[in-house]
Amino acid sequence: MGAPQIPIDELSITQWNDVVAVNLTGVFLCARAAFALMKQQRPQGGRIINNGSISAQVPRAMSAPYTATKHAITGLTKSLSLDGRIHGIACGQIDIGNATTSMTSHMSHGALQADGSTREEPTMNVQHVAEAIVQMANLPLNANIQFMTIMATQMPFIGRG
Repeated sequence: MGAPQIPIDELSITQWNDVVAVNLTGVFLCARAAFALMKQQRPQGGRIINNGSISAQVPRAMSAPYTATKHAITGLTKSLSLDGRIHGIACGQIDIGNATTSMTSHMSHGALQADGSTREEPTMNVQHVAEAIVQMANLPLNANIQFMTIMATQMPFIGRG
């Protein structure tokens, strides 16, 4: 979930809290429930794959709530990986850039760039994201893809910021 692309001083506390509730607290609640199940089952263990974003590495303009939560997901992923190790729980993160979804539909009309301009951005089929997640999930628990980035090849990411 994102918030409107507006200056941070115009962003309401409600808008901030809504993004944090969905993007961070929601992931925490799912991970907490998964941990409880994975620790109790015999044999112990399992895999958690968190939905990150390339914004966890390089933000977009006027995206403070979204970017902050995706950075937090990276920290959560690392903590879960460490804490899960003794229970056979692997945790990884997939950072997605411009998959064709309702969240990116506006990009064909133009997305705000770091220089203030608005330009159309390429997207990729969301099926590619699903295939990448299946690749992560199909690994044996003694192997883990800690972080994977999948993005539209031509999107402005490398050099963004």
